[in-house]
Amino acid sequence: MQITPPFAYPEIDMLKKNDRVALPKPGDTPAFCRDLHVIPVSYTEIPVAQRDYPIVFVTADNGATFMTMAILGLKARQNLFVSPLGWDRSVYVPAYVRRYPFCMAKVTVDEAQRDERVVCVAKQAVVPDGDALFDASGAPTADWQALEKLLQEYETDLVRSEELCRMVAELGLLEPFNMQASLNTGATLQLTGMHRVSETRLNELDPAKLQDLAKKGVLARLYSHLLSLENFRRLTDRAAALEPAGPAIPSSALQ
Repeated sequence: MQITPPFAYPEIDMLKKNDRVALPKPGDTPAFCRDLHVIPVSYTEIPVAQRDYPIVFVTADNGATFMTMAILGLKARQNLFVSPLGWDRSVYVPAYVRRYPFCMAKVTVDEAQRDERVVCVAKQAVVPDGDALFDASGAPTADWQALEKLLQEYETDLVRSEELCRMVAELGLLEPFNMQASLNTGATLQLTGMHRVSETRLNELDPAKLQDLAKKGVLARLYSHLLSLENFRRLTDRAAALEPAGPAIPSSALQ
């Protein structure tokens, strides 16, 4: 049996009732998130996350599928929203961060991937002096009930994100774009491998298809995505306070 961890996650294993898990304290930021320059955002998160982050479409399979991702930095391994104190609490903290050390993942058995997802936990978080998630009778604790609810709701929301991405791709609304910014230091930053909704194609869409997108709530999220692109300026302001950037991020780094 093989379990595939989600994007950028450390090694994971299926959660067992007797596992004792080191739960993050309020305000903690998982170590793996500190080096992420992109992070997935789900369907429901898009209108909220667009206030703070640029949200783009990214593909890891040459356009066969896409994901909605928030941009956190302007070069590889740069998260401009994390400091030694943790994630900037003045901005929205993505659920991808808040669900750690748990996740839901697909399992492959005999080289065949199963459709259902199982609850998993980062192996490094399972420690002898961790918190028990189930009592002696096997009943879930209140803490685990809340965490499991977050996991289930988030997983459902990720499926809705996949549906959104599939719809806009099938309608031919996505176009590749690059971003370049000049810092006060004189350094030039370039970010590549991203896709955005073409406003021209969106405006030229058949009225019936536009109405369908509106009814499904997709159209509002596409406009949220387009508005979010203005946040590249805010990223530049954050980056300007740091050292000059290195080389451009290649498309493969966004996968």
